[in-house]
Amino acid sequence: MQLGSWARSRWRGAGSIRERKSVSVKGRRREERTQWEKEREQLAALRKHHEEEIDHHKKEIQRLQKEIERHKHKIKELKDDD
Repeated sequence: MQLGSWARSRWRGAGSIRERKSVSVKGRRREERTQWEKEREQLAALRKHHEEEIDHHKKEIQRLQKEIERHKHKIKELKDDD
């Protein structure tokens, strides 16, 4: 198998160890960035979930407060009937 001049220089180059190290560092950085982006997306999804839960609970509180007022009104009507 015969290598082209570019491949020969890459294979025998004085900086080949340095180049391989650079490639591995770049690969590691790419993996770290991918992991960081994945974690960021997960955190955004978790934040959205919690915001939706808060909204749901606020609506539930409003519904229960209306029920409390309705019951208070009925108690008042019963007192007025006495």
